[in-house]
Amino acid sequence: MSVCEQCNCYKGMGFKIKMAFQPIVQVQKKEVYAYEALVRGADGEGAGEVLARVNSDNIYSFDQTCRTTAIETASKLKMQEKLSINFLPNAIYEPETCLERTFRMAKKLDFPHQNIIFEVTEHERVENHSLLLEVFETYKRNGFLTTIDDFGEGYAGLNLLAEFQPDMIKLDMALIRNIHQRRVSQTILRGILSVARELEICIVAEGVETHDEYSFLFDQGVQLMQGYYFSKPLIEGLTNPFTQRTTRLQDSHCASLVVPEDN
Repeated sequence: MSVCEQCNCYKGMGFKIKMAFQPIVQVQKKEVYAYEALVRGADGEGAGEVLARVNSDNIYSFDQTCRTTAIETASKLKMQEKLSINFLPNAIYEPETCLERTFRMAKKLDFPHQNIIFEVTEHERVENHSLLLEVFETYKRNGFLTTIDDFGEGYAGLNLLAEFQPDMIKLDMALIRNIHQRRVSQTILRGILSVARELEICIVAEGVETHDEYSFLFDQGVQLMQGYYFSKPLIEGLTNPFTQRTTRLQDSHCASLVVPEDN
């Protein structure tokens, strides 16, 4: 038995999950860059209801199950784009060991691990900051992409960025909301874009919901966006807002989706 098989990540969670996928789009090329995997309950319950069932007894198993379920579902959907997976930094005790199941699942399903992005949300209070840095460095060293999610909203912020430069930063949706009307938000955005260019970090605008928000961000040179303006998350399915195509595990059909214009 491997070290990983002896840890708490192999204990049962006491409930089942599914994955919903929301596209992260490359607006200039008009294509889907990646899909973020978002946890849902077995009967479609929202993420909040699912996360309320996570505790100290099942957090390790939950984190690992989310990873493997995301990869398995993406493989069944024949996803060719990158797959973005959220991870819980407080559910990792040894980075290399906790990557073992991810590697095995990706290899088993012939899903390129180079196409996997790991996101950590900034608003989660990290109990071991040095361990988080080690996790990021381990993931990057092993060929995975890394992202700080909800940047500007929580505890990590510029301090984390000063110590580790991820491949991407996802701007918190509070910054994006009505940004076309908010001068302070616009100034903050330009500052972040300037820092990101210097550090060669990609910016993703998360929570884009209106054409005005999209248009302003497009004019500022933001290339990667995500939000309801393009597509809502789809349980066990993929949507492409540019081709108006929706693919599900059980069936494939076309759906009428909004295709954003460039102004």
